[in-house]
Amino acid sequence: MLCGCDEAGRGPVIGPMVIAVVCGDPEKMRRIGVKDSKALSESRRESIYDLIMKDSELANYVIVTEEEIDESTFRGELNLLEARVISRMISRENEYVIDCPDVNEERFAKLIGVLSGNDKITAKHKADVNYPLVSAASIVAKVIREREISRIKEELGDFGSGYPSDQRTVVYLRDYFRKNRKLPPHVRRSWKTVNAITSSLDEY
Repeated sequence: MLCGCDEAGRGPVIGPMVIAVVCGDPEKMRRIGVKDSKALSESRRESIYDLIMKDSELANYVIVTEEEIDESTFRGELNLLEARVISRMISRENEYVIDCPDVNEERFAKLIGVLSGNDKITAKHKADVNYPLVSAASIVAKVIREREISRIKEELGDFGSGYPSDQRTVVYLRDYFRKNRKLPPHVRRSWKTVNAITSSLDEY
C-alpha cells in the first residue's frame, strides 16, 4: 500500500508540531480535492479532512510537544526527531513518500529506512504539492495543529499565528515576558526569537 507523510508546525515559536501519515489510493485522494494544505482555506481543509478520514485506508498522526522539539533543537537534532517520529509510524510492508525537511533527500530517506527497517522510502522536496497522499497527510497534520492552536489560544489569548515572522506573535511574547518575567506555556524556548526577546528585556 502506498502512503504519504508530512508535518505541520515545524517553524512556529508557539505550539506543537504534528506529523501525519495517510495511506490509500492516490487517485481517490485527488478526486476529493487534496492539495498542499497551505493552498486551502481553513474551512476547506476541515471538509477535506473528513473525506480523507473516510476514504483513506489509513490516516494517523502524532503530536510532537514543544518540550520534545526544544530538547532536540538545543542539540541540533530537529531533523532526527522528525525522522524518529516518522519511523515509528511506518509499517514495513507499505511504501512511503515523505515531504523532506532535510536539504538532502537521499540522506533523509536513508535515515528513515535505517530507523524503520523499511527500504521502500522516498523523500522529496515539495512532495506535499506533487503527491496526492502527501497532500492528504499535510491536510491532516494542518487541521490537527490548528485545533491544538485553538485550544492553546483559549488558554493564553490571541497571540496571532505563532510564527516568528508574525509581529503580533512577537509583541505578545514580549509583553507577556515583560509583565510576568517568564514565558507563557507552549512556547519553544530553543527558538532564536525567544532568546532575542528575553535577552533584550533583561534590564527591565
